[in-house]
Amino acid sequence: MITVQHVTKRYGAVIAIDQVSFHVNRGEIVAFLGPNGAGKTTLMRIITCYMPATEGTVKVDGFDCFDHSLEVKKRIGYLPETPPLYHELTVTEYLTFVGRLKGLIGPHLSLRLATVIDQLGLGDVQSRLIGHLSRGFRQRVGLAQAIIHDPAVLILDEPTVGLDPKQILEMREFIRQLAGSHTIILSTHILSEATAVCQRVIILHQGRIVAIDTPQQLAARLRQSEKFRLTVQTAPPDWMERLRAFPGVMNVFIGPTPNTTIVECELHRDIRQDLARFVVEQGVGLLELSPMTMSLEEVFLTLTRQTSPEQDARGLPSSPTSSTHTSSDLSP
Repeated sequence: MITVQHVTKRYGAVIAIDQVSFHVNRGEIVAFLGPNGAGKTTLMRIITCYMPATEGTVKVDGFDCFDHSLEVKKRIGYLPETPPLYHELTVTEYLTFVGRLKGLIGPHLSLRLATVIDQLGLGDVQSRLIGHLSRGFRQRVGLAQAIIHDPAVLILDEPTVGLDPKQILEMREFIRQLAGSHTIILSTHILSEATAVCQRVIILHQGRIVAIDTPQQLAARLRQSEKFRLTVQTAPPDWMERLRAFPGVMNVFIGPTPNTTIVECELHRDIRQDLARFVVEQGVGLLELSPMTMSLEEVFLTLTRQTSPEQDARGLPSSPTSSTHTSSDLSP
């Protein structure tokens, strides 16, 4: 649905985007992740035809964003980080105005207006001035203007910023409901949001893509050892030494709760069955033995700490070393 090939964006001597290529399948939800200044917003603006690329091509539903920008815009709904609202209009007046700009007229406009107001829970505020709404309701109105023409593609820049926890959950659920019938790209600084909503993540760093995959696959590919959380009822004074001496154990770390340890062994080696038998034989009371995986936060920090341009064909650092790991890698 969206194809980006070798896109570069320069501002004088500054390179904001550097040879970026990826594709997004129809009906897929993909998240842009990256530090401030990584190029996420610039890339979104290129895809929405807000600005042209210096080099490369972008196509949406087969239409080139430079040569056929009007066709692309018909197929895209865009929610920038600051919603484009007119505070002196009511919600209904504003959405009617936006709908007419996007080519909706007569019964079709009325139907779409009623639909988005219902979908986003704007019924109680539809007659109020936008300038009198809370930050959360203004964000909902911003999303309503992006979807009022029922576009095939949605580009959402920080869609949950400023919302309270309940509103964030409601917004995430609404975005999930749009999957399948809409192709969605969103940027977020809330990494748990990407895990909860998106099928794939694209991690940007210094204007380049450093990884594209599902959060689970990224974690698996970056993991350098297996880690297990072990909790016992009563840990003797020499418990850490006993575990370190167990065959296959590389290291043992103090866990986050009393009588909990993090046991590390070689990658792709599962010692849980033998370790469980050993713990039971020790008579310490086995309460938990479970595998640990890297969180998306750890994946993000590991990848964005990489400064070398040498990467493998999939965008991952070619030889991550133990120096890229911090104590966060041992956190549950």
